[in-house]
Amino acid sequence: MSIDPTDRRPAPTGGQPRLCRRALFGGAGAVAAAAVLSACGTDTEETASTPATPTTPPEPGPDAAVVAAAADIPVGSGVLFADRRLVVTQPVAGDYRAFVALCTHSGCNITGVEADEIVCDCHGSRFRLDGTVSRGPARKPLKARPAGARGADVVVD
Repeated sequence: MSIDPTDRRPAPTGGQPRLCRRALFGGAGAVAAAAVLSACGTDTEETASTPATPTTPPEPGPDAAVVAAAADIPVGSGVLFADRRLVVTQPVAGDYRAFVALCTHSGCNITGVEADEIVCDCHGSRFRLDGTVSRGPARKPLKARPAGARGADVVVD
């Protein structure tokens, strides 16, 4: 700790250096800056390299709407329903998943499904068929909606 040479107050007794207001506020500012910088550098959310565990939404309710014929949702891929802001996938035969078609990075519209990935061309994010992030900048999975098959149809709440 340095002592201000323009400070004309007498030195404290007991051999302890005196803490002036300038040093106190300067130190507090340094601590605050370090806290802000460390918060910016720390990432406690899941990243694209650490996939989030997909959540299984509840079964669709009795008032769920028919969105497609089950035969129209390819196994190992999916379909974007842009007018409904909805993506429906079928990762494995008979397992239908539905997601809000908005990217979790910055809210851009999902632009399509390419093979086994849900795509957002806005900033390049990609999602697996279970909604989890496969490539960022998005860090959170897509918001799931209850979906399932009823007879020959896929229904979504």
